[in-house]
Amino acid sequence: MRFLHTADWHVGKSLHGYDLLNEQQHIFQQIEAIALEQKVDAIVIAGDLYDRSAPSEEAVSELNAELQKLNLHDQLPILAISGNHDSAARLATGDAWYSATQFYLHTQLSQAFEPIVIGDTQFFLLPYFELQAVRNYFGDDEIHSVKVAMERIVAQMQDHFAPDKHQVLVAHFFAAGSSHTDSETKVEVGGLNAIPVDLLTEFDYVALGHLHNPNALKNPVIKYSGSPLKMSASEAELQKGVRIVDSAIGESTWVPLKPAHDVRIIKGSFDDLMQKTDEGDRDDFVVIQLTDQEMIPDVMSRLRQVYPRIIALQRVNGPVQMKIDTTIDPALDPMQLVAKFYDFATDGHNLNPEQKEWLTQSLQRVQKGE
Repeated sequence: MRFLHTADWHVGKSLHGYDLLNEQQHIFQQIEAIALEQKVDAIVIAGDLYDRSAPSEEAVSELNAELQKLNLHDQLPILAISGNHDSAARLATGDAWYSATQFYLHTQLSQAFEPIVIGDTQFFLLPYFELQAVRNYFGDDEIHSVKVAMERIVAQMQDHFAPDKHQVLVAHFFAAGSSHTDSETKVEVGGLNAIPVDLLTEFDYVALGHLHNPNALKNPVIKYSGSPLKMSASEAELQKGVRIVDSAIGESTWVPLKPAHDVRIIKGSFDDLMQKTDEGDRDDFVVIQLTDQEMIPDVMSRLRQVYPRIIALQRVNGPVQMKIDTTIDPALDPMQLVAKFYDFATDGHNLNPEQKEWLTQSLQRVQKGE
């Protein structure tokens, strides 16, 4: 069978204060179009549907609308699990009747051992779990590592393998040999070590969530889909997309997604950045890398006039080293001293009339002991 592998939607997330719901809607429309064009038999969402355990009403409404569109309107089976950002209890609300429309949402470890069969494939849906949940399920307090936990979990799954079917594991964890990006919560299953990939070799394909970089793990059949949206400056150079998987051969095809507003890194001097007209879509989320070393008054506000969605401002060459003359000319009055310092700190700018008036009033209050 053929299915679409995605994960880490993080519906409700913001990027440095910018709401991403409109970005999510734009990406979802592409995911739906790809699923229909590729004639997939199911949609796999490997955890972190929401960005937080108590999502906003807007986030809940958006995710509900997206899942209903895929499952009820497009009549596509959905196989989903909870991730470490999701509240398993909240996400599971209604799952008792979801399966009537082939919407399979697993949020508890106990659900992972009963495979969902679609066509020629068994899907084992393993939600994000803590070690204590594994100890409780197996009644074994001696399970002290994630490696032992996964050995027990996979062994019990294998007891349910049908010889005439292909097996796919859907899971949400940090696999050994993977690499993080800045937007991911630095958490492994149970807060312990990464899961060794050699424990997963009995599956024809492993659809993973948790890491936002689709290339975080180099393995032919154990894959992260990555997040469909860029969620930090560290992901600016990543290409986002989804995987179309043929379970019969365990191979996946990468299909890219195009964001409504990309995350880009722009480098240059302040004057050049303010004057450039060929920098692409200025409405993108941008990381500004300034090459200037001198102080630039009100630099962020001025840059936002050209690039309204700045998510970070970096000084790539560092600030100029200021050499301050610590000698004080006793002939200068306080007003002159402040004016001299302001001229030095702002690279030659003078106090304006409003600043002089404010300074005069402040000095008068100081002299009166207020």
